[in-house]
Amino acid sequence: MEISNDLAGKKPKRLTSVVWNHFERVGKGDSCYAICIHCNKKLSGSSNSGTTHLRNHLMRCLKRSSTIDVSQLLAVKRKKDTTISIANVSFDEGQRKDDYIKPRILKFDQDQKKDEIVNLGSSKFDQERSQIDLARMIILHGYPLAMVDHVGFKVFVKNLQPMFEVVPNSAVEKACVEIYEKEKLKVYETINKLHGRINLCVEMWSSPENIEYLCLTANYIDEDWKLQKKILNFVTLDSSHTEDMLPEVINKCLMDWDVDHKLFALTFDEISTDDEIVLRLKEQISHKRPLLSNVQLFGVQSAAHIIKLIVLDAMEALREVIQKIRASVKYVRSSQVAQVKFNEVAQQVGISSKKNFLLDCPVQWHSTYIMLETVLEYRGAFSLLQDHDPAYTSALTDTEWEWASSVTGYMKLFVEIINVFSSNKCPTANMYFPEICDVHIQLIEWCKSPDNCLSSMALKMKAKFDKYWSKCSFALAAAAILDPRFKMKLVEYYYSLIYGSAALDRIKEVSDGIRKLFNAYSICSTMIDQGSALPGSSLPSTSNDTRDRLRGFDKFLHETSLSQNEISDLDKYLEEPVFPRSCDFNILNWWKVHMPMYPILSMMARDVLGTSMSTVALESAFSTGGRVLDDCRSSLNADTLQALICTRDWLRIESRDFNPSSSHSTRPLVIESN
Repeated sequence: MEISNDLAGKKPKRLTSVVWNHFERVGKGDSCYAICIHCNKKLSGSSNSGTTHLRNHLMRCLKRSSTIDVSQLLAVKRKKDTTISIANVSFDEGQRKDDYIKPRILKFDQDQKKDEIVNLGSSKFDQERSQIDLARMIILHGYPLAMVDHVGFKVFVKNLQPMFEVVPNSAVEKACVEIYEKEKLKVYETINKLHGRINLCVEMWSSPENIEYLCLTANYIDEDWKLQKKILNFVTLDSSHTEDMLPEVINKCLMDWDVDHKLFALTFDEISTDDEIVLRLKEQISHKRPLLSNVQLFGVQSAAHIIKLIVLDAMEALREVIQKIRASVKYVRSSQVAQVKFNEVAQQVGISSKKNFLLDCPVQWHSTYIMLETVLEYRGAFSLLQDHDPAYTSALTDTEWEWASSVTGYMKLFVEIINVFSSNKCPTANMYFPEICDVHIQLIEWCKSPDNCLSSMALKMKAKFDKYWSKCSFALAAAAILDPRFKMKLVEYYYSLIYGSAALDRIKEVSDGIRKLFNAYSICSTMIDQGSALPGSSLPSTSNDTRDRLRGFDKFLHETSLSQNEISDLDKYLEEPVFPRSCDFNILNWWKVHMPMYPILSMMARDVLGTSMSTVALESAFSTGGRVLDDCRSSLNADTLQALICTRDWLRIESRDFNPSSSHSTRPLVIESN
């Protein structure tokens, strides 16, 4: 074995890197090696191999040495005008857990900042803290728990921080559950300190294996008049959880959170059509629920869901026409020859559109709308294409083109409405009334179509809508009335268009309902003054004290004294002129400012405006199927699944509060389904 200085009889290249203080460079034949003086490990030592692999080895080999100057190993070669120096520190294999590596001063010289000094302070490695950070990262971004077992992840972490001991999958799962328990306590304390009430969204999910889940989300307006939304439970339903047991499951979750007495309204998705579920749940919690007699405000159906149902009716009625249009698009896109022939025909009929043909995605109904809208612009070309190209066999008749045009117009309205629902950052309940009323008016007009096919389709759509309207119209109207830009005027305007000569009776029903609701809050205000209302509740609750025979007297006293008192909050509010409409109007800020002027009505506004009128999520706004959990999460046990989904929701809210401008790239919970 020859020392490298004797290699090839040439003057050896000067070894400038401090790494060579810990390696002996030797030559054997035509090869050159670097042998670690601490562990005798042999590595490549040729000049074209660099020193990065040697430095990495030393970082791992440091545990075999008692004292080594690591500051030089951490130094990185910079440009001529850039220098970095880190104070020397020693590393002892026998260090206690509390010992740490402390780079004290980093000097960064570049351009005009040559003399700038940055104090890094202390830097301490903590295995437990790092493990918790790993668990929080997995929760926040929806990464699979199994990522800690991936070879690539282990290599990355070891290169980044050799001292970190990669923990097994089970340890990360345990850490995630522990984080969930801590965060759950924070959410529990926040919700139970509320002076207002919560509104609960009830959604059904499924998995590719047909396992069903129940997701419960609390919506409320906090003390600072900010709309909040937090997932409370994500329950895995086993075979014993039949549909008639859903009220018991929901009630148990409410009792676990101790919010059954704070419930104001329930918003359902597709399971909401069963009135029996709503009534049974109402009965179960009625002994703790406020004395509200308006049942409509208790059970609300998702506006986005009813829009999806009537869109699917339209698409089903047009199914054969849509299949022809889809086949036409496929044909034009099938070859360059077909594309050229189609373009020639389009030019002959004077079509100047530059839109490209896109096939729709069967599980995203807005993509079908986009496909129909584009094809309709080329209607003239498709109508003549068969005459110029005998291979094209999917031509539509004139009647079918008219059907496609009408249904596309219907779908355009629904796409616009869903975009309003899903894109609004603060979806308070007042925003839904005009959108839903517009749908109602259009359905009435569509039912008058002279085309039997279109009118029968519209009648089917309207039958579903009418069922929704009968359940939710008062809740929608109440929220609009509590918008100072609209008050009763918007109800009067839309009801005159919807009901015609019967509008006055319908308007009176809404007016009486809103006053009845306000009176309940007024009674509550009296009881709070007397100290007889539940702490943190905005409406009176039924007392368990059967000896209180004068509870009815409170209501009588309030009703008989109304005429003797000054004008009520509600009357004062309604008599004031409407607030001017503007694009930057914030209704919650308005009520926050005017709360002293309307102390009782503001309590009512907080609860009504916080009602979730739709359960739509941005990633599933246009989905034709239900919400399906991805394979990664559906394979987890029930407790871990709930911990991951709930905590992810809470941490994302916390992250947005810390840095509102940040956007977190997260794995979606849902996959597309038919």
